[in-house]
Amino acid sequence: MDRPRPPAEIFDNPAEPVFIPAPDLIEWARETFISDASPIFNEDHRHLAWASIGALWTNVPNGRAGRRIIGQCEMGLPPMSKWGRARVERQLLDWFGQVPNFVLTFDAEYARACGDAEFMALVEHELYHAGQERDPFGAPKFRKNGLPAFAIRGHDVEEFVGVVRRYGAGAAGVQDLVDAANAGPQIAPVKIAQACGTCRLRAA
Repeated sequence: MDRPRPPAEIFDNPAEPVFIPAPDLIEWARETFISDASPIFNEDHRHLAWASIGALWTNVPNGRAGRRIIGQCEMGLPPMSKWGRARVERQLLDWFGQVPNFVLTFDAEYARACGDAEFMALVEHELYHAGQERDPFGAPKFRKNGLPAFAIRGHDVEEFVGVVRRYGAGAAGVQDLVDAANAGPQIAPVKIAQACGTCRLRAA
C-alpha cells in the first residue's frame, strides 16, 4: 500500500482551521507496523492490534518552546468536565463513527513535504506513545474483558548527556539506547526529535 498523503483540499484555505479524518493513514500504519505479516512489523506495537485508532490531518500550525510540532498522540477521551467530555465524544463520533482508544494528529504541510523515511518515523513515533498500561512489576495490564489496558506512554529514556558523559551509559540507565544507536537504524536514519506534541506536552 502506498504511503498516505493529506488531501489537497486541506491546503485550499490556510486561514481556516481544518481537521480531516485519515482512515487510509491508519490502514497503512496497521499494514506497515502492526500486522505481523508486514516485512517491517514491529513487535512493540502488537497490543495495538486490539486498539481502535483514529487519525487526523490538520493545516493548523502547532509549536511549543520555539519548536514545530508535526504529530501528536492523545487518548480518545481524556479526563475533563462532563460537558467537555460529551462535546469531544460527539466530535469523535462524527469523525470516526466511534470513540477510538487513541487519536493521532499530523501536520499536513509537513507530511506533504517530507520523505518516506521521515514520514514512517513520525507515524511510528506517535504509535509508540499509544501504549499499554503496566502493573507495578512492569507486566502489561489487561481489562476484565481480556483486552489491553491502553494509556499514553512516555519515552524509554530521559537523561542528561552530562550524566552519561561523567558516569557512563550503564550508570545512567541508558545502555539499551546506546546499544541501539551503535547498531545503526534498521530502516533509515532520520531526524524528527522534539517534533511530537505528545512529548512537548509531557515536558511542560
